[in-house]
Amino acid sequence: MKIGIGIGAATGVDGTIESLLEQVKRAEADGFHSAWMANVFSHDAINMLSLAGQVTNSIELGTFVVPTYPRHPLALAQQALTASAATRGRFVLGIGLSHKIVIENMMGLDYSKPVRHMREYLACLVPLLRGEQIRFRGEEYRVTGQVEVPGATPPPVIVAALGPQMLRLAGQLADGTATWMGGPKYLEQTAIPLIRAAAREAGRPEPRVVSGFPVAVTANTDSARESAAHIFQNYGRLPSYRAVLDIEGANPADVAIIGNEEEVARQVRRLAEIGITDFNASIFSVRGDDRVYDRTYDVLKTLAKERS
Repeated sequence: MKIGIGIGAATGVDGTIESLLEQVKRAEADGFHSAWMANVFSHDAINMLSLAGQVTNSIELGTFVVPTYPRHPLALAQQALTASAATRGRFVLGIGLSHKIVIENMMGLDYSKPVRHMREYLACLVPLLRGEQIRFRGEEYRVTGQVEVPGATPPPVIVAALGPQMLRLAGQLADGTATWMGGPKYLEQTAIPLIRAAAREAGRPEPRVVSGFPVAVTANTDSARESAAHIFQNYGRLPSYRAVLDIEGANPADVAIIGNEEEVARQVRRLAEIGITDFNASIFSVRGDDRVYDRTYDVLKTLAKERS
C-alpha cells in the first residue's frame, strides 16, 4: 500500500497557492508516494496539481475528486491531458458524481440518473484521454471530437464509488476507485471484492483502491473523536455516505483513525492487509492539541518511507 497525503487539509495552512505548493514539495521531500487534492469550493484541483507538477519531480498528483456534472467530457479530457503533460505523467484523474444537494440544489443540473450519467461519461472520457476520435450517442451525451495534447500520456482514471452499482462500473470501465468514509469492514467485505470481481470479469487489471481517512495522532483521544464528530458530521447526513457508514455500523467519527503513534501505525498497516492499494491521509485538527498535525505527519512520513 502506497502512502499519500491530502493537500489543503493541513492545520494552520492559509490556503494560498504558494502554501499549497509548499505542502506538495514537502510531501515529496519526505517520501510520500502521492498527494491528493479535493475539488470543492476553493481552488480548482486540476489547475493546482498542474502547478504542483512544475515544482516537483517524482510524487504522484491526484484529484480526490473532481465532480463530473459541471464538466463536459471533452473539456475534462483537455484539462486532464494538460495536467498529465504538466506533471510529466504523474497525474491521476479522480472523478465523482458529487451529491444531489450540490448538483441539483446548488448548480441546477439534473441528478436523476447518476449511474447512467457516469457510464456515459466514462464511455466518452476514457477514449478521449487516449487521444481517440469518438462519436458517442447516448441518452445524456452526444459527443463527437478528439483531444490532442503534446507531451501528455493518458492519466489513470479513478472513480469515486461507494454503492454496488458504482463499484461495478468503476471496475468495468476505470482504473480503480476512490473511497471516503468507508471503514475497514465495508472495504474488506463489500467494496474491494465487488470492484475486483467487476474488473476481472471485464478482463481489466486489478483496480486501484484509493481510500481516504481522517487521521489524528494524539493523546487526547476523547477530544479527537469529538472534533471528528463535529468536523465530519455532514457526511453522516449525505445518503451515499450514510449507506456506507451503516454497513460499517458507524458514524463519521468512528471511521477516523485516532490514537498514539503505535496505534495509528497499526491501523494504517491493517488497511494494507485488506487490500487497499493507496492510502490518502486527511489530517484533522483536535481541539486542545496543537501538536496533532506534526505528530500525525511524522507517523505518516515514517510509514511512507517503510513502503517506498
